Amino acid sequence: MKFLTALKDTPLLRRLGMFFAIMGPGIITANVDNDAGGITTYSLAGADFKYALLWSLIPVTAALIVIQEMCNRMGVVTGKGLSDLIREKFGVKITFYLMILILLTNFGNIIAEFAGIAASMEIFGIKKYWSVPISSVIVWYIVVKGTYRSVEKIFLVACIFYASYVISGFMVDQPWNEIFGELIHPQIKFESKYLMAFVGVVGTTIAPWMQFYQQASVAEKGIKIQDYNYSRIDTIIGCILVNVVAFFIIVVCGTLLYKGTGIEPIQTASDAAKALKPLAGEYFSFLFAFGLLNASLFAASILPLSTSYTVCESFGWETGVDKAFNEAPQFYVLYTMLILLGAGIILFTSTDLIYIMMISQVINGLMLPFVLICMLIIINDKSIMREYTNSKLYNIIVIMFTIAISFISLMLVFSYFI
Repeated sequence: MKFLTALKDTPLLRRLGMFFAIMGPGIITANVDNDAGGITTYSLAGADFKYALLWSLIPVTAALIVIQEMCNRMGVVTGKGLSDLIREKFGVKITFYLMILILLTNFGNIIAEFAGIAASMEIFGIKKYWSVPISSVIVWYIVVKGTYRSVEKIFLVACIFYASYVISGFMVDQPWNEIFGELIHPQIKFESKYLMAFVGVVGTTIAPWMQFYQQASVAEKGIKIQDYNYSRIDTIIGCILVNVVAFFIIVVCGTLLYKGTGIEPIQTASDAAKALKPLAGEYFSFLFAFGLLNASLFAASILPLSTSYTVCESFGWETGVDKAFNEAPQFYVLYTMLILLGAGIILFTSTDLIYIMMISQVINGLMLPFVLICMLIIINDKSIMREYTNSKLYNIIVIMFTIAISFISLMLVFSYFI
């Protein structure tokens, strides 16, 4: 790719300083993907199949890097969010229907995040009638009263706490030879339950909201073309870290919760945390629950924010954390309403979390191919991307990934009805 910065000609300290100034959108977006739904999916993968699905994280990581790099590059080159570009390229009608699907699937995930907060805090003995209202006020205040820089710093700190899952992986005596054997030489099964778990891992790792949020963040941060290499590294690191965390969640649950432990079948990440208590001790259970709490709080902040960016951009409304309320009223009203409704449903109804996650992933599966096709068309339009379009080789790789991911997404949709 033809970018202006040559990293090798820049002094090391200056390179590090530039990277720390630029980093944020890629690492934050990728880590948020390990939310309540993602952690539940990985916990079930380990509990049901031990280490048999670890291999899937390798192609998933590669696919995630390719897709997120594309939207990152579009944000840097155009200075616009993905919704903006889709509206300009394909018109209002297509954008409108796409936004309805985005709103539905993101709202389902927002409900799941507040359910994750409630479930994790109950492990610490705090009822949802305290945890959900307090957490909703915290996530609302952080964004509404903060600036882009302050919000980004808080989100980056939240990323650090995903280390609780990595730490938990080393607190247990793991059969590392068996683990890496399954990772490098997988024994792929063609059983329906195994295939459903596989498409679940892929479907929860690559979600459409990620492309919209990362591109909007890059545009708002104002990253310039000459600094793109640093932003690209930020994206790659984020995509790797999110799957490192997924790896350790699967490993821990595969080691401790796989068949023969005598525990009841788990259905959510909080079930996994509770089940770990008699097997690995109270502190280990609390560490796993803390990871779920951090992930749910993090995602409960980002998903409403991502949705507000996406919907408001599509209608040409002002967006951005740096804007005052009177400058971007639709943006802040939508953000507030999503938090209020998501928290309210968990507080005042008996919600079937598994059903909500299922519906959200089904809509994700329907949406993802359309989003990827739109991205491919836009990124190869020279009138939009100038000399920063995809190369032929890169296009071939991306198209292959798009076909594969589209097929996997459709498998995910059909798996829920078979």
